[in-house]
Amino acid sequence: MIYLASQSPRRQELLAQLGVRFETIDASVHEQLQAGESPEQYVSRVAREKAGAGLFKLGGQAQAIVLGADTDVVIDGDVLGKPEDAGQAAALLRRLSGRTHQVHTAVWLVSAGRESSAAVSTDVRFAELSDSEIADYIATGEPFGKAGAYAIQGRAAAFIAGICGSYSGVMGLPLHETSVLLRNFGVPLWSS
Repeated sequence: MIYLASQSPRRQELLAQLGVRFETIDASVHEQLQAGESPEQYVSRVAREKAGAGLFKLGGQAQAIVLGADTDVVIDGDVLGKPEDAGQAAALLRRLSGRTHQVHTAVWLVSAGRESSAAVSTDVRFAELSDSEIADYIATGEPFGKAGAYAIQGRAAAFIAGICGSYSGVMGLPLHETSVLLRNFGVPLWSS
């Protein structure tokens, strides 16, 4: 049985695209960058901790495979978190405006006797945003709960001038890499 250690509707939709039957499990972990940790190390550690916490919650069921994923948005070496309020969202969007940033996503599969991971990094180029565009976008409520204050699959798609890498990775679950991990664990895709 596959368990997704995430309550993210986007990750659930993406995993469902692969035709995998799964259940979700709440596996909250403390997400904070540790001293000396690179953004790539951070996102991988958090994804692994989520998968491990999910497996622990299941009591180490012999047949359980838990998928944990995490995504971060990075510019100038800084990990941009989720905005707490409109002012913070505006500051994050101004920082991304007219620039290219990186989105790192890591995926871990963990079972009682095995674990494996994959990671992707994607360059995302934002168009120049006016203050009114930023204010109008924030008014939609979409930036909240999103790393970097935007959802590429939502209204912010209008701001994306270019992308080099995994679109689904920016959304939160890189489908190609996830499908390879699942197949390597013997999980059939698109099964009925």
